Amino acid sequence: MNKPVTDIIAPAVPKTLDDTGLPFVLMRDIILKTMFRTSITRLTEIASRVCLPIPLTLEVIDAARHEKLIEATATLHAGASAEAGFQLTETGRARALDALGQSEYYGAMPVPLELYREQIKRQSIRKITRRQLRIAMGDLILPPDLLDDLGPAVSAGRSILLYGPPGNGKSSIANGIRAAMADNVYVPRAVLMGGQIMSVYDPTVHRALRQSEDNPSLLRQSGNRFDNRYVLCERPTVITGGELTLSMLDLTYDAVARTYQAPLQFKAMGGVFIIDDLGRQEEPPQALINRWIVPMEMYYDILKLNSGEKVVVPFDTLIIFSTNFHPNEIFDQAAQRRIFYKIKVDGPGREDYLKIFALVARKRGMPLDEASIVHLLQSKYPEIGNIYSNYQPVFLIDQMISICEFEGIPYQMTPELIDRAWKNMFVRQEEIVK
Repeated sequence: MNKPVTDIIAPAVPKTLDDTGLPFVLMRDIILKTMFRTSITRLTEIASRVCLPIPLTLEVIDAARHEKLIEATATLHAGASAEAGFQLTETGRARALDALGQSEYYGAMPVPLELYREQIKRQSIRKITRRQLRIAMGDLILPPDLLDDLGPAVSAGRSILLYGPPGNGKSSIANGIRAAMADNVYVPRAVLMGGQIMSVYDPTVHRALRQSEDNPSLLRQSGNRFDNRYVLCERPTVITGGELTLSMLDLTYDAVARTYQAPLQFKAMGGVFIIDDLGRQEEPPQALINRWIVPMEMYYDILKLNSGEKVVVPFDTLIIFSTNFHPNEIFDQAAQRRIFYKIKVDGPGREDYLKIFALVARKRGMPLDEASIVHLLQSKYPEIGNIYSNYQPVFLIDQMISICEFEGIPYQMTPELIDRAWKNMFVRQEEIVK
C-alpha cells in the first residue's frame, strides 16, 4: 500500500522548454535516439519515454520536423488527438546514429544538477520525534537510554557509528532509523552534470510509490502533478557490508555506451547509507572513513568524470557505520572526531533477554516452559560467563522448532531440546587431527 504523499514541495512540471534547464539540441537528440532505439511513433509514447509533458514533446518534435529530421505519419490540426504518429526521416536516422555514437543514453530527459540541488534542499532529511523512532524500532527490546542517544543523532542528520559485540541488533537498529523517516523523496531518473548524463534512479535501490503521468487524451494540457523526470520514492536505503570497496563510491563509466551510473552514495541522497560490518572490507576502515570526510563535514561530494574533470555534487545522506570492533582498534583519533555520534550497542541484561525470549517464542508459536528456561539460565549460560546476545533467543527457538519438525512432534520446549539447540550455537574449542 502506498504511503501518503508528504508536504515536501514537488518538482514543478516544466511549462516551457526553458523550464527544463536543458539545451534544445540535447532534448532533440534524446528524442531522436529514443525513437530510433525503441521504434515508437505515437506522440504519447514518445512523451512517456522521454518524461516530458506532451505539449513540450510536441514542441521539440515540431522543431525537428522543421529540420527535416522527423515527419508526421498523420495530418495534425487544431484539437487533434495526442495519438498523432511520427517517424524519423533518413536524415533523422543518420542524426540519431551520430548522436548514439557520442552517447548511447536515451529515454528520460535528465535533470540539470543545479535544479536537482534545489530539490535536495526541499526534501532534506527531516527531524524525527521519540515516538516515531520508538514505533520504527518495532518489537526490538532496546536499553532504556539507547533512544536518548539515537534520537538527536538521527535528527541532526550527521554520521553515526554503532559499535558493540556481534548479534545485538546494530543492523536492525540502522534499518529502524530508516523506517522512522516515514516521508518520501523525488529521485531524478538521470542528472546532467559537466555536460554528461548520469543515471540515478535504480529500482534495486529506490522503491517507487507513484509516477506522474501526462493525460494522453489532451494535446495542449498537462495532467502531471510533478515533473515526470523524477520518480516519487520512499527515502532510499543503501546497505553495504564486507563487499564495499572505494571504487563503488566513484562514478561508473561504461566506455562502450559512453554513459555514467551514479555511485551508491548519490543514489542514497535524502536517505540512509548503512556501512555494515565495518572492518571486514578489503579496504582498511581508516581509508573508508577518509573517503567520507569531505561529504560528512562539507555536505558536498566530489565526483570525477572519465575526462578527469571533477564535479562538485550535493551530499544529503545519513551515514551509519556499524562495527563489532572497538573504534580505537580501527580508527585514529582524527577519524573518530569526524564521526559525530558514537553509540555503543551492548547485549541485553537477563531481564531484557527473557523479554526477547518470550517475544520470539510467542511469534514462532513455541510454548514457554519454566523448567527449560531455568535450565537454560542456570546450566547453559554460566558456560559462557552469562553473556547474553539479542540473536540467541531466535537461534535457540528456531533450532528447537527444527528438531520438533524433524522428530514429528508438536512444538515444545524441554531441557533436552535446549541442550540440543545450545550445542549448535557454539563450536567447542578443540584440536582437529589432520
